[in-house]
Amino acid sequence: MSFDQASPFLQLLKNRIDLRSIPFSERGSRLMLFCPDGYLAVRLAERWFKRDPHISAYRKRPPLIDRWQFTDADGQPLPLETVTYPHKVECHTPVGVFTVAFVDAETLLVALPAGRTGMTFQARLDEGRTDRRGGVLRLTGQVRRNIAYTTNAHLVRNEIRALGPGIQELRLLFDARPGDALLLHITPRLGFNRWVPHPQEVVESAARRWHEWFAAVPPVADPFRSQYYYAWWIMRSGLISSRFYTTREAMTPSKVHYVGVWQWDAYFHALAYRHVDMKLAKDQIRILLDHQREDGMIPDAVHDEGIITRLTFPVEADVTKPPLIAWAAWKLYETDGDREFLDEIYEPIVRWNTWWFKYNDLDGNGLCEYQHPFSSGLDDSPLWDEGMPVESPDLNTYLCLQQEALARMAAVIGEEKDVEKWKALANNIVERMIQVMWDEEAGYFWAHRYGRRINVRTPFNLFPLLTGRLPRNITDRLVAHLTNEEEFWTRYPVPTVARNDPKYDPLTMWRGPTWINVNYLMIEGLRRAGYETVARELRDRTLELVQRHRDIYEYYHPETGDRPPRAAPIFGWSAALFIELALEASQELERMTT
Repeated sequence: MSFDQASPFLQLLKNRIDLRSIPFSERGSRLMLFCPDGYLAVRLAERWFKRDPHISAYRKRPPLIDRWQFTDADGQPLPLETVTYPHKVECHTPVGVFTVAFVDAETLLVALPAGRTGMTFQARLDEGRTDRRGGVLRLTGQVRRNIAYTTNAHLVRNEIRALGPGIQELRLLFDARPGDALLLHITPRLGFNRWVPHPQEVVESAARRWHEWFAAVPPVADPFRSQYYYAWWIMRSGLISSRFYTTREAMTPSKVHYVGVWQWDAYFHALAYRHVDMKLAKDQIRILLDHQREDGMIPDAVHDEGIITRLTFPVEADVTKPPLIAWAAWKLYETDGDREFLDEIYEPIVRWNTWWFKYNDLDGNGLCEYQHPFSSGLDDSPLWDEGMPVESPDLNTYLCLQQEALARMAAVIGEEKDVEKWKALANNIVERMIQVMWDEEAGYFWAHRYGRRINVRTPFNLFPLLTGRLPRNITDRLVAHLTNEEEFWTRYPVPTVARNDPKYDPLTMWRGPTWINVNYLMIEGLRRAGYETVARELRDRTLELVQRHRDIYEYYHPETGDRPPRAAPIFGWSAALFIELALEASQELERMTT
């Protein structure tokens, strides 16, 4: 079977990659192909911190290859219409179709139409030389990137000229036979790939890789099918290869917006990968443990050039992410029963749990504080507007779940003496939250700063529900807030600040929009607390929300379901958790029809 033509998955995703906010990319690749305004461009999913130390400079960095156009026999630019699939991009022009596909993570191949055609592009590199089959372009200095272009077509023209400092323009004209191609190899390494394979073999190989990925995932019910396989496209194309500090193949939160591995994103990504590649799922956890500090802290993020463990803005403090590693790891164990994996990670997680209570229970009351707002994952939440530290219900809920998971792990690996200890600690933290944070009159668990209540209503005030250990009279009050249309039960719940709170802003990250990970956690908490009907309703509304769009976003407007302007596209944990919820809903539909 020719996977290029016959794969139902590849046909299903035809033109889902729009080449504007959604790039054409490949598993492990740092190359992203865009088509912004009638021409192609190649951006790199790399931080290059040595070149530009601003933490998010890569989002504004111009493409490495820009204004890439195909030309006619006279060198005149041709109008371009693209047709995209996961494995290839067809560039339709009046003189024929130029087809782009990945040979490997660093190499693009362009199949040339027969006859005399050409191409031009600009490269942000500072050196260039031509040779008999193409040429080489280099960026020298502290940061090195290199491009080799090679063709097996007859070169009529092959010119490189400097347009200015650090910008080279390339002009090519080919006399191409059927099956001729141009190879474009973009790499930080010294050696180049300059062997030109047959285009049909490259396209077929790429199609096979993608088909096998999609064919390996569990099936879902028809109502979810299109967005489900697109979510799996995100989960494969968002993977980056290991380099330097990124010690394992790992998923980026968004290949165009967040380059690196963020701690709690990785745990949500692992949940999806457990359905298709358990080693890949476990490596999302291992990559963080690879960089665990001696004192037990796990970094906020890992990127090629380093790790993030301390920031000086908006306050100076150590920075990490919520302690969900044991919660995620236990879900992996429930899938494959791998005792060895629990043995491998148990001690590092114990050290991580110890770090929280040793260094973050600042008042010694048995509850931990966030000392940096980014450690919460809720970077700009109004919970932090009054400053840090903050003793927050969500953090202590996570710690309860972590200790509960550690008790289960200890039982499996034979650390019997630890089982009751972890169970007792999990119970104790719930009791402390009720004693210190619960407000009977308001029906909320309040966050505190130096013992004073932080008067802002968020779903994180309801998060102790996730423990499944609260008295019924308290859970009823929390669920009443959650399902109140004036607070959290919007058309597309759950907003990250209550609608009737003065600080509600549905367009600004954690100050109002709906996030899929919050919903996923809340659905699980509702089930644990015995509210199955509410959990199902929240799940169904969440699935509806994600399916409203062709892409999958970082967060959503809780009332309209629209994408707020700054929400990142092709977002990993939204895709991963949509997969989780779609599988669950599909299994429920199957039970109802059998």
